[in-house]
Amino acid sequence: MTAGADERQRGWRWSFINEMSRATPTIRLLVLTQLTFNLGFFMVLPYLSVHLTGDLGLGAAMVGVVLGIRTFSQQGLFFVGGTLADRFGIKPVVLTGCAIRVLGFIGLAFADSLIAVAAATVAVGFAAALFSPAVESAIAIEAGKGESAGGPTRVQTFALLSVCNQIGSFFGPLLGSLLLLADFRLACLVAAAIFVVVIAAHAVWLPGGPGPHRGESWLAGWRDVVRNRVFVLFALAMSAQLVAYNQLYLLLPLEVERAWGSQTVLGWFFAISAVFVVTAQMSVTRVAARFSPRVVLPVGFVVVAVSFVVVAVSTPLGMSGLIGLVPAGVFVLLLALGQMIALPQARDLVPLLAAERRLGSYYGFMASVGGIGVLVGSVIIGAVIDAAPETGWGASVPWCVAAAFPIAGIVGLRIVSARLP
Repeated sequence: MTAGADERQRGWRWSFINEMSRATPTIRLLVLTQLTFNLGFFMVLPYLSVHLTGDLGLGAAMVGVVLGIRTFSQQGLFFVGGTLADRFGIKPVVLTGCAIRVLGFIGLAFADSLIAVAAATVAVGFAAALFSPAVESAIAIEAGKGESAGGPTRVQTFALLSVCNQIGSFFGPLLGSLLLLADFRLACLVAAAIFVVVIAAHAVWLPGGPGPHRGESWLAGWRDVVRNRVFVLFALAMSAQLVAYNQLYLLLPLEVERAWGSQTVLGWFFAISAVFVVTAQMSVTRVAARFSPRVVLPVGFVVVAVSFVVVAVSTPLGMSGLIGLVPAGVFVLLLALGQMIALPQARDLVPLLAAERRLGSYYGFMASVGGIGVLVGSVIIGAVIDAAPETGWGASVPWCVAAAFPIAGIVGLRIVSARLP
């Protein structure tokens, strides 16, 4: 077989389905569960604010408080969830997270007061804080075993996780919108039922075992993480991409409304992004795997920064209609491409920086730092939006400020790269 034919065959084998077939049963369970986790989540959460204002009559300020509580109970507590996985094992933490999410969705279905809604929302958020770092650490451990047996590499496995994330994020709102034709309560109960199935699957098929750091104090694990200065810098640098990603919810709607006159077409941009990731992630990861993280991560962040520059340059031209939406479409595609390049290798670096120890705590810490970064970044960019002129080159300023975050992340990544073994 010629080298070219061999390369084409390897490229064909890199498809999502074939990589899933090569993965271990545990990996398939974990990444498909992440798909299901996002499916249930996005069936309900995109429509929560409408339910709170329209059905329960809450004011916008109270809705903002509820949504803020959910974000904190998820992003802010990832570190706690990761530490629990290290101490008590992955299986009990995952099962507990799924059970709490079932209770959270049932609570949202029947809550009729602000306190009840807030409690259910906290449960939904905290469930993810338990589930996500435990799953990421389990994937990192299991992928290492599978790779030695001829399965996908850890980078490829995290690419599978990204694809499953997007599939769930894409179909969740669609299914939720159909269920809402009945009412919000039905959407919540169906989401709860989905997680009951997830609990049953994990109870049967997810391997158990005690946590590798059982018996240690909480502070022992946390001290290990925060004393790892290279990893802390890495987590801070990676928070820049999360700030950039969240501009899909802040800057993008404003740009779509400016160009189109309303946000009625906004959902198409999220659909385009999801389809792009699902169809291209494995191929992008295959190409990126030819280079070291020292090259791949900065390149991914450069692509993310360029996505903002595209809109910053085009906005002063005042284009509208379909032509006016083109820069926003390019922004969405480049933002997704930059993350497809960087994120699988970034997740693969965590075990290396952690010396393969306390992976739950390390993944949880990185997620919590990202949540803090999003909070700070959103405040800064929001203040710039309020202060900058809405026309001319002034409208470009928020996009330029947003581009500064991944650029700052590149600086941090270069420092980290210099200290990698």
